[in-house]
Amino acid sequence: MDGLMLALAGAALAAGLAGTGSAVGTGIAGQAASGVVAEDPEKFGRLLLLQALPGTQGIYGIVGLFLALGKLTPDFTGGMTVAQGWQILFACVPLAITGLTSGIAQGKVAGAACGLVAKRPDEMGKGMIFAIVVETYAVLGLLGTILLLGRI
Repeated sequence: MDGLMLALAGAALAAGLAGTGSAVGTGIAGQAASGVVAEDPEKFGRLLLLQALPGTQGIYGIVGLFLALGKLTPDFTGGMTVAQGWQILFACVPLAITGLTSGIAQGKVAGAACGLVAKRPDEMGKGMIFAIVVETYAVLGLLGTILLLGRI
């Protein structure tokens, strides 16, 4: 296994796991939102915002992928060492793990917020704040990856 393969694995993990977290999270929130909209179609717009929140982890994963690929200069691709490949792979781990776990957790919180909106539509802001607190950790994972890639 050469360094380039390791670096590409890190970039793929960042995008793939964060994207998976978003897919699962938006699915969870979407299921809850669909149940509410079946009873009250007027709440669709509010609930769509809640469903979209867990989708940001996938965006962060793509950003991490591009940043990792940006490290693959012609000098690296011609002769990237295994050590350099491991550095890029491990630099992508914070984003991969936090993107996966926070996307799923945020979907669960957003799903619960859909239930809140079903019963008390005026409290949607509070439900969004609960879900945005989880977002903080996805942002921290992205920041960790950015900082680590910057040191390579």
